[in-house]
Amino acid sequence: MEEKLYTIPLTESFEADDECPLCNAEKKIENDLLDFVLGSGSTYMESDVRAMTDKEGFCRNHFKKMFDYGNTLGNGWILKTHYEQINYELKNQIKMFAPSKTSFIDRLKKKTGEEGRKNSIAEWTKMRDRSCYICRRFNNTYKRYLDTFFFMYKKDNTMYKMIEKSKGFCLHHFGEICDLADTELNSKQKEEFYPLVFGVMERAMKRVGDDVSWLVEKFDYKNQDADWKNSKDAVQRGMQKLRGGYPADAPYKKS
Repeated sequence: MEEKLYTIPLTESFEADDECPLCNAEKKIENDLLDFVLGSGSTYMESDVRAMTDKEGFCRNHFKKMFDYGNTLGNGWILKTHYEQINYELKNQIKMFAPSKTSFIDRLKKKTGEEGRKNSIAEWTKMRDRSCYICRRFNNTYKRYLDTFFFMYKKDNTMYKMIEKSKGFCLHHFGEICDLADTELNSKQKEEFYPLVFGVMERAMKRVGDDVSWLVEKFDYKNQDADWKNSKDAVQRGMQKLRGGYPADAPYKKS
């Protein structure tokens, strides 16, 4: 298959020889977004971007990654105008707030939350918790990667070969592509796809499991002079294979 601009990033993630090419793709997307928000291009100073970050804010996970990234001034500017937005919303929420009237029976039953009337302040903070500029853009971009994955699979045998040569996927992304395959592929394509990914995953999970087992055995004094084989980084690869991500990676920082 001739490479197009939209297929190159996914192809590169498979060529990275990672335990999960989709974990690799996720990391690239997220790092690119941190560069976009806080990098040397000073995107945070652009009014259209700041209008969106002021409105959407960031989740706890991405605030931590933004802090680790290291641009104190950029984070400060983003927080400055975001606080103006939040304080404006908070003032209006407080102005409109009216405590719910709880009957004696409700108190006995302790009817709150979903069972009783919703607290408007609590609902506003829940909405705020769910809102994140980076999460939204990440999800939109990652969805395009998955669309490209199945487009490449259906187009010709290039993706088939890349999956076949890969180290498989983490369990999270394995489940994700199996779920999407049900709607993205026709019956004939499924007959080929599922045996392919099942075989790759069984081999990959056994390989990583064996590496972890040998790592444990290496701590036995009888094996202290034995070859480590492929087990030195088995813990982080074992964790990635089960849940995705990169537990051994240092925080991504401003270059």
